[in-house]
Order: sequence, then C-alpha cells, then structure tokens
Amino acid sequence: MRKLAGIALIVLLSACASQTTQPEVDDLTAGGAGSGSGGSDLMGSGSGRPSYFSQLQDPNSILSKRSVFYDYDSYTVKSEYRELVLSHARFLRDNASASVILQGNTDDRGSREYNLALGQRRADSVKNMMTLAGARDEQIESVSLGEEKPRALGHGESAWSQNRRTDILYRGE
Repeated sequence: MRKLAGIALIVLLSACASQTTQPEVDDLTAGGAGSGSGGSDLMGSGSGRPSYFSQLQDPNSILSKRSVFYDYDSYTVKSEYRELVLSHARFLRDNASASVILQGNTDDRGSREYNLALGQRRADSVKNMMTLAGARDEQIESVSLGEEKPRALGHGESAWSQNRRTDILYRGE
C-alpha cells in the first residue's frame, strides 16, 4: 500500500510540475530590443537578421553614415550632422524593433574623468535629439568610451578631430 501511495504521489507531483522556458536574452549579437514590429516582414530571407539592415548598409543612404563629429571641448551637435541624426531617429521611430548604442568618444587631451564625462554628454546630446524627433527612449542607450577607442592614432588636429565623435551602432548588426 505504501508503494502504491508513493507512486500516486510521484505521479501527482509530476503532473503538477510546470515546464519553464528560459526567457530570451537580448544582447548585441541577437538583435537587441525584443519583439516590437516595425514593418510587415522584419526577418530577412532566413538569415535571422531583420531585413532593415539592408537599408542601414546601403552606401547611397544617409543611414550608412554613423558618426557625428564635434568641435574641441564641445558636445553640441553641429548643423551639418543634424539631418544625419534626424534620419536615424526617423528610422528608429519607424522600426520599433531596432535599437542603437550611442558611443561618445573624445580625443586624448584632458583627464580620464573629464573625457568620460564629455563623451557621455556627446552621446546624450545625440540621444536627446533622437528622442525629440520620435525615437523611443528604450531604443537608445548612450555610453561614454572617453578616449579609450580612438579612430585615429597620433597627436595632432587631424587625429584629434576624428576621435571627437559619437558613433551610432545598431544592435545585432
């Protein structure tokens, strides 16, 4: 009788056990911000990547340009980069599943702490412009790399001007 009661208890408990699945984890290689819809068919031809990436990589499109450059010791987006930022903002607005990381960079002049703060202000200035133009705050992450990721090496205005920038990186690309 005890064996029968034990078997019945095991069967009862296993029938009540719920099956759990692991939630999907967003990361830079998996496409980012989850499952919003920004068009009819976001998954491009079985590649596992959203089809909008082709728009982002078209060299004839303003969306293929991904850097905003600044004057020395400034975080004001220059008028020449306004349309670039607004185009990316409209793209994010129209593609709800797209998301970006804005990386603020500086040249190597100034202290590490100052450069990290300036890089953050640069990334935040682009983020603010994008959100005002219709992109959702959740689609945009702004970070500072300070002087840690130079585009050009050297000590002179030609190198420094290439390092004073905010890069627009799409998740999953």
